[in-house]
Order: sequence, then C-alpha cells, then structure tokens
Amino acid sequence: MDEIRFQDVTTNNLPLPERVADQIVQLIISRNLQADEKLPNEFELAELLNVGRGSIREAIKILVARNVVEIRRGVGTFVTKHPGQIEDPLGFAFFPDKLQLAFDLLEVRMELEPWMAGLASQRATPEDIQKLKNQCLKVEDDILSGKDHLHDDLIFHKGIAKCTHNEVVPKLIPVITYSVGLFGSLNGRRLLSQTIIGHRKILEAIESHDREGACQAMREHLEQNRLSLVEVQKEREEKTDLRQKDGQGNRKGKGTKRKNIRDNEAAKAAEG
Repeated sequence: MDEIRFQDVTTNNLPLPERVADQIVQLIISRNLQADEKLPNEFELAELLNVGRGSIREAIKILVARNVVEIRRGVGTFVTKHPGQIEDPLGFAFFPDKLQLAFDLLEVRMELEPWMAGLASQRATPEDIQKLKNQCLKVEDDILSGKDHLHDDLIFHKGIAKCTHNEVVPKLIPVITYSVGLFGSLNGRRLLSQTIIGHRKILEAIESHDREGACQAMREHLEQNRLSLVEVQKEREEKTDLRQKDGQGNRKGKGTKRKNIRDNEAAKAAEG
C-alpha cells in the first residue's frame, strides 16, 4: 500500500504537538488501522513525520485524551475501539438540573429518533433485523427477571441507529446514551411493561419496512418517557411543598412557644 504523503508539520499555524497528532490520525486512516491494531513505535513515527520523539510523545498524549489511541505499557500504542468518541463529549455531567436536562434531551430525541427509526425501516437488512430482535429479547429478559435493563436498552437503540446505514447517525448516539441512563436514574422501575410493548412495536414496524409505523411507534415510546418524567417532576414539587409547609409549621410553633414563655414570665413578674 502506498504511504500517505504527509504535509510538512512545520508550515502549519497550530502548535507542533497538535499538528503531529493530526498527521498520526491521517496515518491511521491511510493504513486503515482498526480497533486494537498497533501503531508504529515512537522511533518509526518520528522518522516518518520528520519530528523529534518528544513531539511524538506529546501528540500521543493528545490522541489518548481524544480516545483515538490507548497506550498499553510494555506493548505499544493501539487504536481504540471507538476512535474519537468519548463517554460524555457534550459535557452533560456538568448540567446542574438533571431533571430539566432529561426533559431537554428527550425533546431532542423526539425529533431525532422517529426519523432514525423510519430510516432504519427502509434500510435494515435481514441480519440487522435479527440482531435487533435478539437485543429486544435481552431487554425483555432483563425486565422480567428483575435485572437492570438500561444497558441492553441502550444497545437496542444503538442497534436502530446502525440499521440506518448512515455513518453520521451513530455519532449522535451520545445524546441517546446519556438520556437513557439519566432517565433510568430518575425514573426507577416505572414503565417496565410499556418498555417491552414499545420496543416490540418499533421492531415490528422496522421488520415490516413500515416507515410511518416505525416513526409513530418511536414517538409513542418517547412520549411515554416524557409523561413519566412529568410524574417525577410532580412528585418532586409535592415533596418540596411539604418540606416548606413543615418548615413554616415549625417556625410558627417555635414562635408560639416563645410567646407563651414571655407571657408566663410577665405573669410571674406581675404576681411578684
């Protein structure tokens, strides 16, 4: 295979380690290196890119931070399973109001996932559909056996994204990933039977290549989630109201007690 022609890293305005990191990415692409495949060693990369080994080390640190490569001590540097994808790329963990975040994520999913399900219904292969069926059953088994089903639930939704055969769609998965996990933490054990029914409807529509049916089934599934979040919100508001009333009652009781003490002291003084 012909080696890629690298640009001179000294003619770019970016800091040198950043430029070297970009060239290493181009090397991974040009050699079609897959997950768990090893990169050339530090000396070979330095020779290939015509830079010092210190620059290579700094560039590798940048790529590790971007989840493009991982270092295995004593073995070498390898391409990661999902190059460039990090667990929380949009920083959702730093949003202070998790309930509002859940509503906002669901709002985005309501626009994205019905379209995704509709596209999947048009493009899914028999092999895709079988994988989706198997995953649907895993979710049901988790629920019926009382296990945490969120991990398999997420894989089911990822499977729908893969059925679109659009290379960009799976890159949007972090929105769904974080939303599913957050919904589970807020929602507890609600909607278990509805989850089973909803997933089955989505699967059946995709298998039937029914685009509108798949869109509608996904909308209904997500609307159930939204209604459940509304219940969580109401419960929180009710608890807040009770705490406030209890606080007011305690303050009123303390005020009455202090007044009684003052009245008693005044009465004793008058008797004396």
